[in-house]
Amino acid sequence: MTSTPPAPTASPTASYAAAGVDIEAGDRAVELMKSQVARTNRPEVIGGLGGFAGLFSLDLQKYPQPIMASSTDGVGTKIAIAQELGKHDTIGIDLVAMVVDDLVVVGAEPLFLSDYIATGKVVPERIAAIVSGIAEGCVQAGCALIGGETAEHPGVMRPDEYDISGTGVGVVNADAVLGSERVTTGDVLIGMGSSGVHSNGYSLVRHVIAAAGLQLDAKYDELDGASLGDELLTPTRIYAKNCLALAAGAGAHAFSHITGGGLAGNLVRVLPPHLDAVVDRSTWSPQPIFTLLATAGSIPREQLELTFNLGVGMIAVVAAGQERTALALLAERGVPAWRLGEVVEGTGVVRMTGDYSGPAASWR
Repeated sequence: MTSTPPAPTASPTASYAAAGVDIEAGDRAVELMKSQVARTNRPEVIGGLGGFAGLFSLDLQKYPQPIMASSTDGVGTKIAIAQELGKHDTIGIDLVAMVVDDLVVVGAEPLFLSDYIATGKVVPERIAAIVSGIAEGCVQAGCALIGGETAEHPGVMRPDEYDISGTGVGVVNADAVLGSERVTTGDVLIGMGSSGVHSNGYSLVRHVIAAAGLQLDAKYDELDGASLGDELLTPTRIYAKNCLALAAGAGAHAFSHITGGGLAGNLVRVLPPHLDAVVDRSTWSPQPIFTLLATAGSIPREQLELTFNLGVGMIAVVAAGQERTALALLAERGVPAWRLGEVVEGTGVVRMTGDYSGPAASWR
């Protein structure tokens, strides 16, 4: 004997809005961000917001042998700090930095970027704040914000939760590509100062905060009056224009963007197998935020060096005869920079020597 399934019962009228997606809020977010996106326009951009794809006309007189470069990244769990503090207008700068400063390592000029924002609920003002940061980062890098996507994910993400990512495209002439092939014995390492933690290592940062009971709104002596939250949300320094200036004015051989994996883990990526990089720790003092984290979390030096930039956000490798030119050029551009070490014969490794100066001397 078979049973008859029950007849369907009447249910409320279904709609996209009833499912949690607010198209009108999305449209308002686009209107709010238009003026910010317009700030980033370059002459090569064709059209504006609203199309299915962004269009960009490549200048073949400037780049007769174009090699295209592409990079995709996000900002990691630093975004959780921004969400907890309700400050959303700087995290986009971090996003742009993570993308364009990977492009410039190969000598590529960042041309344009597209962003992706996923959120549990579209709050137009919050989306506009995020995009304002992305636009500011693009202005600093000299690239256009050519397109993007905002996706509402109700039931998958909390209403106040969001994540962002971006993809950038750059170009370099075939005969100007930078990298390990140009690095040679006697080259000098020029360190460029970071603005703080940048956008890497925040899983460890958040672990230390929780384990040590640190408060984001508290002001600690080590931070000279700044709150911990403000210090941690300091935007990542963008080096793109400075690196391009070094490539043109000081004949840089290579760059290393110091992100996840720390100084040694990233510098080794631009070394040929027969050369070593010798880095002298005594040439700089890591910022106080790193000492606070090291002390509060009892983090050994090797773990600090494996996780954080410790005050060095980018390294330029230049010929010894170009050292003074490179340092003078960076000084003119307001970038803290110094001789970090040198390239010597070896087996393709980074050798860390000496001890940090300042409070970080206790990390030995």
